[in-house]
Amino acid sequence: MTIKHALGTVTIEEKPKRVATVNWANHEVPLALGVVPVGMASADFGDDNGDGLLPWVDKRLKDLNAKTPVLFDETDGIDFEAVADTRPDVILAGYSGLTKKDYDTLSEIAPVVAYPDAPWATPWREIIRINSKAIGLAAEGEKLITDLEGQINGVAAKHPQIKGKSVMFLAHVDVNDLSQIGFYTTHDTRTLFFKDLGLTIPGSVAEASKGTDKFLLTRSAEQIDAFDDVDIIVGYGDDGLLQKLHKDPLLSKIPAVERGAVYMLPGSKPLGTAANPTPLAISWVLEDYVAALAEAAGKVK
Repeated sequence: MTIKHALGTVTIEEKPKRVATVNWANHEVPLALGVVPVGMASADFGDDNGDGLLPWVDKRLKDLNAKTPVLFDETDGIDFEAVADTRPDVILAGYSGLTKKDYDTLSEIAPVVAYPDAPWATPWREIIRINSKAIGLAAEGEKLITDLEGQINGVAAKHPQIKGKSVMFLAHVDVNDLSQIGFYTTHDTRTLFFKDLGLTIPGSVAEASKGTDKFLLTRSAEQIDAFDDVDIIVGYGDDGLLQKLHKDPLLSKIPAVERGAVYMLPGSKPLGTAANPTPLAISWVLEDYVAALAEAAGKVK
């Protein structure tokens, strides 16, 4: 088959037997479909026990009675030699930040499937579609999408108070410098996931996202009144950061902060990591995540 993506066109001659994945979450697609990769990226964010596996990945491997694949250390970028050593028939990178140089180098090892549009901007459905197609399991990928949609709709229906509320996802905020804040745009999968749950994207975030393909933007605290249309804020941090926001003379004026409609995720823990929706993480985090959003929504007048 031939697959077009943002970095080129790749032809896969026959159904791959040895599947390798690079960058974030791509290994979750074959695992969800019962295929154990020969190699995949080690988790470098949210790995709370240092084994290189996020808990939902560890659980799936155990469910499949499978050994841990070779884990690629991507701390300093892709380890091309380690990838080559696994002798893959295909390399999945449907959700990734591959550069053209990365892609060309990997393509010398095996056919590479990169992101369809932009780096780190592939929604979870498309992560499943492009990666499952590349391993000859497109129909199974569509069933997985349908199953996850059913789970999402079922959990969201238990918390009708979140429906229609507008949500902004703060990026990692520097507690020592609150002169500006970062937020994820409509190109980021964390923001897009709110729509799956029946929430809405505030006009301020949607407008700022126009004309850029960046998944993260910043705004000066002096312009913070732009976010008056935000009902709920989700971010990475703890009670210490929340207290800082409440005490800051500018950021405390954000209506969502004033009324306490803020949910802080532990950024370095699995729960915070799972807010970035991926095929296996969605089921793992869904109940807790939506319940927390519902609690924040209860503070919206």
